[in-house]
Amino acid sequence: MSPSPSKSTLPRLGFSVGDLAGIGPEVIYKTLRDERLLQQCTPVVYGTATALFDDFPIEQGAEPLTFRQLRDAADIAPGRLNAVTCWDEDFHLTPGQPSPASGQAARESLLAASRDLKAGLLDAIVTAPISKENTQADDFRFPGHTEFLASYFGAADSLMFLVDENLPLRVATATGHIPLKDVSTRLTGDLLRTKIRMLLKSLQNDFGILKPKVAVLGLNPHAGENGLIGREENDVITPVIRQFEHDGHLVFGPYPADGYFGTGQFRQFDATLSIYHDQGLIPFKLMAFEQGVNFTAGLPVVRTSPDHGTAYGLAGKFVADASSFRAAVYLACDVVRARQQGAADPRKA
Repeated sequence: MSPSPSKSTLPRLGFSVGDLAGIGPEVIYKTLRDERLLQQCTPVVYGTATALFDDFPIEQGAEPLTFRQLRDAADIAPGRLNAVTCWDEDFHLTPGQPSPASGQAARESLLAASRDLKAGLLDAIVTAPISKENTQADDFRFPGHTEFLASYFGAADSLMFLVDENLPLRVATATGHIPLKDVSTRLTGDLLRTKIRMLLKSLQNDFGILKPKVAVLGLNPHAGENGLIGREENDVITPVIRQFEHDGHLVFGPYPADGYFGTGQFRQFDATLSIYHDQGLIPFKLMAFEQGVNFTAGLPVVRTSPDHGTAYGLAGKFVADASSFRAAVYLACDVVRARQQGAADPRKA
C-alpha cells in the first residue's frame, strides 16, 4: 500500500460557488461536512464562508465548519478548509429566485478561482452550477463554464466529457452548447478529428488508459442506414473513423445511439463520442445522474463539475443530493495526480 500523501502535497482544489440562489452552496457544504475529504485535497471555497453556510442546519451536537478566511490564495493552509473572500457587500438573496446579485456572485467566484488556477495557486477547480442566462454580463458572454474556461486558458478547443467511474461510463460530445439545427453544418471532418484526438489524449493522460478503445455514434437515426436517412455518416463520420483505424487507434463506429445505449454496448468501450449534446447526455444522466461528473478535457488545467444544474426548485430546502459534486471533487484529485505522474514518467516525456 502506498503511503498517504502529506498535507503539503495534497491537491489544492478551488470551489466556485455557482448561482447562490441555486443548490451550489448546499452541495459544497454537504461535501465539506465529510472529514475524509481533507485526506485527499485542500479545499478552497471562493466566496465568504459565513455568508454562504451560516444558515445551513447541522446535526445536533455536531461542530460547525471552520474556515480559514483569506484575501489571497497564496495563504492557503494545507489540509484545512479555506475560503477566499470574493466580495465585501452583503447579497440579499431568496433561495430559488435568481437575481442580478446571484449572477454577479457566480461570475466573481468563477473569475477569482480561475485567476488563481492560472497563477499556479490551485491545482484544479470544481465549479458549482451556474444559470447560463443569469450569469451573462458585458464581461461574460459565454454559454457555459466550458466555453469560458477554454477562452480564459487559451485552449484552441475543449471537450465536454461526462464521467462516472463507478459504472464505468464516459461520454463526450463532438458539438456542445449549440442549437440542434446547427449540428449538421458544424460537423466537419476537421472538427471530428480534433474531438477524437482530444478524447484519446484525455483517456491516456487523465485516466491512465494506455490504449483506449473509443466508440463514435452516428448523427442520424440508425446511423443513416447507409445514406438512406442522411449522409453525414457516409460523408464525414465514417471516413474519419477509418483514418484513425488506419493509424492504429482503437476507434470504431458509427453506431446508432439508441441501440448502442439500449443494449449496453457502451460497456465494451473506454469512452463514447456522441455527436450532439442531448444524444450523449440523456442516456448518461439516466444511468449516472447521482454520481456523474462533467470534466472539461483539452484544457491545460483540471476542471470538473457536477452533472446537474442549479435546481432552483430544491434551493433552500436542504434536500439536494451532493453525490455528484462530491464525485467531481474526487475525480479532480484523481486527474491532478494522473497528470503529475504522467509528467514524472520518462516514457511520456
